[in-house]
Amino acid sequence: MSEASTVTARVVAGGKFFRLGGQKFYVRGVTFGPFPPNSYGEPFPSPEQTVRDFVQLRDLGANVLRVYYVPPLWFLELARSQGLYLLVDVPWAKHRCFLESARTRAAAREAVREAAKTCARHPAVFAISVVNEIPADLVRWSGAQAVADFIDELVGEVKAVAPECLCTFGNFPPTEFLRPKEIDFLTFNVYLHQRRPFENYLSRLQMIADAKPLLLGEMGIDSLREGEDRQTEILSWQLESAFRGGVAGAIVFGFTDDWFANQQRVTDWAFGLTTRERAPKPAFAAVQKQFQTAPFFPLQRYPKVSVVIACYNGDRTLKTCLDSLSRLNYPDYEVILVDDGSTDDTPLTAVLYPQVRFVRHTRNLGLSMARNTGISAAQGEIVAFTDADCRADEDWLRYLVGDLLRSRFAAIGGPNLLPPEDSLVATVVMASPGGPAHVMLTDREAEHIPGCNMAFYKWVLEEVGLFDPIFKQAGDDVDLCWRLQERGYQIGFSPAGFVWHYRRSTVRHYLDQQRGYGDAEALLVHKHPEYFNWFGGGLWQGRIYSPAKIAPVFRRPRIYHGLFGSGMFQSLYAGKPTLDLLLFTSLEYHILVTLPLVLVAISFHFMAPLALTSLLVSLLVCATAAIQAELPKDKTRLWSRPMVALLFLLQPLFRGLARYHGRLTLRPRPLASRETMDTLTRKGQGQRFDEVHYWAEPPMDRVRFLTGIMQHLEEEEWPYRTDVGWNDFDVELVGGRWIRLYLTTVHDGKNTVRCRLKPAWTLPAQIAFVLMFALEMTVAGVFSSGRSWLWLMLLSLPILAWWWLRRQQRHLQRIFAVFLDEVAATLHLTRIPQTITEQATSVEPEARGET
Repeated sequence: MSEASTVTARVVAGGKFFRLGGQKFYVRGVTFGPFPPNSYGEPFPSPEQTVRDFVQLRDLGANVLRVYYVPPLWFLELARSQGLYLLVDVPWAKHRCFLESARTRAAAREAVREAAKTCARHPAVFAISVVNEIPADLVRWSGAQAVADFIDELVGEVKAVAPECLCTFGNFPPTEFLRPKEIDFLTFNVYLHQRRPFENYLSRLQMIADAKPLLLGEMGIDSLREGEDRQTEILSWQLESAFRGGVAGAIVFGFTDDWFANQQRVTDWAFGLTTRERAPKPAFAAVQKQFQTAPFFPLQRYPKVSVVIACYNGDRTLKTCLDSLSRLNYPDYEVILVDDGSTDDTPLTAVLYPQVRFVRHTRNLGLSMARNTGISAAQGEIVAFTDADCRADEDWLRYLVGDLLRSRFAAIGGPNLLPPEDSLVATVVMASPGGPAHVMLTDREAEHIPGCNMAFYKWVLEEVGLFDPIFKQAGDDVDLCWRLQERGYQIGFSPAGFVWHYRRSTVRHYLDQQRGYGDAEALLVHKHPEYFNWFGGGLWQGRIYSPAKIAPVFRRPRIYHGLFGSGMFQSLYAGKPTLDLLLFTSLEYHILVTLPLVLVAISFHFMAPLALTSLLVSLLVCATAAIQAELPKDKTRLWSRPMVALLFLLQPLFRGLARYHGRLTLRPRPLASRETMDTLTRKGQGQRFDEVHYWAEPPMDRVRFLTGIMQHLEEEEWPYRTDVGWNDFDVELVGGRWIRLYLTTVHDGKNTVRCRLKPAWTLPAQIAFVLMFALEMTVAGVFSSGRSWLWLMLLSLPILAWWWLRRQQRHLQRIFAVFLDEVAATLHLTRIPQTITEQATSVEPEARGET
């Protein structure tokens, strides 16, 4: 073995993968041993046999060995000289109820500490696993959180000796619910011999691993029971599926059938790639071939990808972004930089990259317009987007495109992670609410992907009309995701296709960002009212994956253990954030509750305790969220969590103010602008528009009629919301700031479709009317004594407001009734007078020929 292959550097974790000397390091491993004691009493082969084994392992293409005992120095040196790294499992009495015994806990800590002293600093050590496969019934007995905390203690023992040493623990499906926080990467032993369940479980593990690397610590097949051909077949597709699925590495169990456990040779299992005599089985050649190919198995094709960066005054990080995009490991892509009227040095930076296609707007047109400009210039079949404050992983496109091609998805996104070199303030911002995050419906399907990491087929973008130009700063990605899903398309998620995303580096910049998000939400509420509650808060169906706590979590997680705690896959169902508590940090609560109490307490001091309590409740919610926030230990300072609490307090205020400002200043399309000659002709004819009826010959499915209505509403850009299964209406129509209308349909017989048009006031109209009435009653009570004319005048104002709103409702009914006639005509339905329908429904079924 040449000197070049000698291990000289340490492997480190970086995002979803490992790195060695600046390059990615993918684990291609096998387990090694345990073996019968050698002449020194060690659970390893003799030095002479170990040399022969290492040569064979290098021929296999392995670069990591997993050993289940702490290796002696001679073994470490041999591994180093052969270019092999070791994942060292530390043995201790994990099968006992160790948490109940101070002696057992101390022995475990001592074993890990001694292992760290022996080998953690040695360059041949890839990582230390502080424990492997704690029995599920023991974890249930001791408590999952207590066991996880003890694992973190053991990791601390290693870090105290060798902070640079990577640490993990060997988990497996029966204790999938264990969530220690201090491990550097996730290790899972998975034995699933069917391809679809294996790939599905791999997707689940990637969601559990989140921003950390995922290593398959054991995967193997018993050739004694399954047969050598079956072992070859299964290991081949397992390794391919694992690396295509974005794992940081995989370890095959094991090297040889020469296996020793429980003080005796194991003769009734044959998981090895070689026999006890080290003769290669057919699986050896199969694994050798897959190791040579890994990590990048060929894609079915390599469509051209256009990477679009919309940049506005982003020169501070633009060079880092373009540098990363120049190093992508993908054979056919182009980079398009759209400068949206920047006033900084963005054009000068762009000149340094002649291979980048540069398009410049002479003035700032907004984010959506910049992205649409990039799409228009794109030559690729797929258009990918990232931001100027992002640094793409070199394999970003390969994973995004690979997962997109192998799926039914029309679009795909991936994680955005905090760069390790980012500032301490950026770390706090990452853990604060309102940052970019992906929202997952399943382990593979996303409800939302952030704009800094997303890719679409170009034809899909063109079909839905590209990005909506009304979104100048943010919200364009949310709007596009919703429009795609409304058309029946699905959005995927690629856990390995990640970018590093630099967060805002000051509190002021963070709050400016939240103001921009608030402005975007005002536009989204107007365009997609079905996705928001009354106060403008978003309603997500999926789970939000973010380091920040959406809200404090007080509900304990539940674990499915299976019958008598013997389930093979024991899942953790995390406690959901207590979203109701966000009321106490909302802008509405501060304005409607806390502020009035404070003002009253100034004059009436006995109200001061109540005002103070209201304020303290808000502060307590913020403090709880800060305590629960996930902050990297190496970037946490004394001021970190107090700052998270402060941002939790300020974020809803700044975002809420911007949202309300946008909603109040946004002028919805006036109802009068929807008037046509047909609607004006019917005005004043005394017709009723609370119901309209249609005759379908032949009979038409009611859902088809509703689909046609919604299609025309979209063409007319008329905001609406559909029933999601819980409402007693089919479509809710927004008629302006003050009125809305509910459409309900029913089949009245085979051929008649009846439509009920029920108007209602919007929430702002209801609030305004109540406040007007209350204010006028107060003013009348104070100033109208002896002035009956003033009382009557004030009382008439709410009446006039009610009359005006009622008149607007009738106008909306009339206009929408004509709109329905136009839709019905395109579907070949005939409008029938309501009186005829009423006469028909009054006739007995037998008289109508019905049974």
